[in-house]
Amino acid sequence: MTENEISLEKQSTNNLLRRDVRFLGHILGEVLVHQGGNELLDVVEKIREMSKSLRAHYVPEIYGEFKKTISSLDPDIRHHVIRAFAIYFQLVNIAEQNHRIRRKRDYERSSGENVQPGSIESIVQELKSNHVPYHEVQEILQAISLELVMTAHPTEAMRRAVLDVNLRISDDMMKLDNPMLTPREREQLREKLLGEVLNLWQTDELRDRKPTVIDEVKNGLYYFDETLFDVLPEVYQELERCLTKYYPQVTWHVPSFLKFGSWIGGDRDGNPSVKANVTWETLGLHRQLAIQKYEEILKDTLENMSFSKNIVEVSDDLLVSIQIDREVLGNVQDVWRNEKEPYRIKTTYMIEKIHHTGNPNVPSTHKYNSPEEFISDLKVIDKSLRIHYADYVADKYIKKLIRQVELFGFHLAALDIRQHSKEHEQAMTEILAKMGLIADYSKLTEEEKISLLTDVLNDPRPITSMYLEYSENTEECLDVYRTVGLAQKEFGRNCINSYLISMTQGASDLLEVLVFAKEAGLYRQESDGSVSCTLQSVPLFETIDDLHAAPGIMRTLLAIPAYKASLDPVVPLHEIMLGYSDSNKDGGVITANWELRMALQDITEAGKQFGVKLKFFHGRGGALGRGGMPLNRSILAQPVETLGGGIKITEQGEVLSSRYSLQGIAYRSLEQATFALITASQLSRAPQKHPLEEKWESIMRSISEQAQTKYQDLIFRDEDFLTFFKESTPLPEIGELNIGSRPSKRKNSDRFEDLRAIPWVFAWTQSRYLLPAWYAAGTGIQSFYQGEEGNLDTLKEMYEEWSFFRSMIDNLQMALAKSDLLIAKEYGSMVKESEIAERIFGLIREEYELTSSIILQITGQQEILDNVPVIQESIRLRNPYVDPLSYMQVELLTELRALREINEDDADLLREVLLTINGIAAGLRNTG
Repeated sequence: MTENEISLEKQSTNNLLRRDVRFLGHILGEVLVHQGGNELLDVVEKIREMSKSLRAHYVPEIYGEFKKTISSLDPDIRHHVIRAFAIYFQLVNIAEQNHRIRRKRDYERSSGENVQPGSIESIVQELKSNHVPYHEVQEILQAISLELVMTAHPTEAMRRAVLDVNLRISDDMMKLDNPMLTPREREQLREKLLGEVLNLWQTDELRDRKPTVIDEVKNGLYYFDETLFDVLPEVYQELERCLTKYYPQVTWHVPSFLKFGSWIGGDRDGNPSVKANVTWETLGLHRQLAIQKYEEILKDTLENMSFSKNIVEVSDDLLVSIQIDREVLGNVQDVWRNEKEPYRIKTTYMIEKIHHTGNPNVPSTHKYNSPEEFISDLKVIDKSLRIHYADYVADKYIKKLIRQVELFGFHLAALDIRQHSKEHEQAMTEILAKMGLIADYSKLTEEEKISLLTDVLNDPRPITSMYLEYSENTEECLDVYRTVGLAQKEFGRNCINSYLISMTQGASDLLEVLVFAKEAGLYRQESDGSVSCTLQSVPLFETIDDLHAAPGIMRTLLAIPAYKASLDPVVPLHEIMLGYSDSNKDGGVITANWELRMALQDITEAGKQFGVKLKFFHGRGGALGRGGMPLNRSILAQPVETLGGGIKITEQGEVLSSRYSLQGIAYRSLEQATFALITASQLSRAPQKHPLEEKWESIMRSISEQAQTKYQDLIFRDEDFLTFFKESTPLPEIGELNIGSRPSKRKNSDRFEDLRAIPWVFAWTQSRYLLPAWYAAGTGIQSFYQGEEGNLDTLKEMYEEWSFFRSMIDNLQMALAKSDLLIAKEYGSMVKESEIAERIFGLIREEYELTSSIILQITGQQEILDNVPVIQESIRLRNPYVDPLSYMQVELLTELRALREINEDDADLLREVLLTINGIAAGLRNTG
């Protein structure tokens, strides 16, 4: 394809997106006039045009006028201007998401026999063309596993009410693409969209209080209800369709390799609101939604089951099943009365049973006591339908429902428990002292702790007593394990499987959890000497030091018979979580990426030594500074030899709404993840190491060391840095944005070490530095390059042929493209001591320029992100609209902080600050 053809194709694709953006922009303009008059629209347009002009060509005079215009805004109109720009970004985001769905549909419509790259069909087709036999494909599908875990980390700035309006606007915009619409229907849609944007304008973007944990649980369930319950089985259906197409000699039923889990309601690390009773209520809400969905589906299925015995022959198993229901359930009020329609009779009995499932006041014979019982009934229907060739109905309704029950059970999603290791140590210290076993457990050496805890595990006697009184914290710690035990009985064995330990620093941290599990009957030594354990202790290695220690900790643990016995004796599998946020905050982006890679490989080797497969849980955030990247890329970025036990990945904050609020986007994201999983699994079956990889790893090790030194010189060793950070970013004010139930600090402390990684990243994103996502990278790479052409050739070779290095460089490009140091410098004006501001900003600017320069040399590009023109263009189009919000934020923060210095406050001023935070988050599509 020639450059002109590529340009025309790109222009044609972008025209539809620009059309939608203009259309929504004009509607917003009408709303502005309607609500604030022409004056409001004129001010917004003037600021927008000046910002666009400055982006196109920087002129100091226009820059001065631009700043003057913003600073002279009357407070009443300024409030509306902020909201206008913030809402504009919501509309742009809707248009971009819809355009992604449109592009996929256009590709499928126009490609003919061509298969879309990254699709499920493309990887199955590739397996077939590479002559991979069906039995190997079956082995691959048995081996792959991906669990996506929703977290309640406070980074979704948008309220549920606003998300609902956005969803309605998105649906209406999709309808506008229908060529069959009449002019009147098109006009009616436009009127409806005008009403929705007006609704958006009159809906408060800000929460008036922090959400409770249960609010967050319900927000997470929204995605199951709106998209995942339907989209997830569609991924399986597509995979089975493709497998049948290319391997028709096999009857395919793909194992449940792709599932969702949650932390919301189970993550108590630093969140005092997550108590045992909250976890129990969370599980109840999970089950309630699952049962509700099944009942809705069965009622819908009933409408499509009018098959008559006068025309078709049904199975004896179905008739027997109906007779049993009749005898057991008796007179069901809504049972189908037409005896000639057995499927409807059976379905009404099933609706009755599913309705009562989970109700303790209903006899066990009148409800489903397990998902397997429900599936058994569904399989009776499925088999009977196929006798009279009603395969379409069987596939569309029954087979899909069977898959949904396999995926979601009656518990909907596995809930992980998480707690900080120090909480366990404190509880253990108190319990052992009260039992007279050891005066102060916390003072023991690591070796002494391991010895003592191992003895306790091997001793069948408990170390707690119902007759002893414990402190509130210790009682709560024990209640969690009791709750898990009860929950596994009430909601199903798989409702809770993993107990994560934040800040794991030794083998004793995991043994403590196993001892507590033993107290609740979750870890038991049977009479034949075998061990039954239904809760796995999962270490979370976060800091650079913890990553270094991780392989040794795992070797120590797996060498303890009582611990290793807690794993499945048939296929020993251990879950291990790696933290991308705190490792980045601790050592910088280059070092975090490198140390995580090394830890993955070294821990995998430790597992092999003891015959244990490892399932790695990647704690990625939404932002680049916290490991954020597209789901498929995050899978393919892992060393293939570390994938054997499966993968878990956190889905945090705004990632949930951007990936899972629309069915089309959710499907494409999960389809690409499936493609990546199968691709990586195929590569792992015969891993091939590049002959130069050892050389490249040696170079990377040196680059990482230099980058870490540079990063820590500024972050930890520069005495003015913390002052610069707090004063030149909206860090203090972010804590006043009610976006999460969890505090922004682990302790009530101003120490950098106690600041959570999320507000750390969020604050730098707001101030347009994005420093955690790129700082020190240039120095690290330059330490190898040293201006030598031969070294540059090596770096180019690494970029071309080593996926790890290429992924790292491309993530740096994204961060640099989203950064804007001209605007970031404005934030520096808030630092009280100008010398500190100028010196530290100078260090940051120097590193930014070095990093940008060396990346362009490595990639051979003219500009950053030339390799991804779609994203490059999106950032260019967004920046002129984000800029005014940034300048207004600086003005407002300066004014608000001046008031607070004299112990005064202004609620309206704070509100405007928070509105700019929301707007910039929407504009950059990143919080943390």
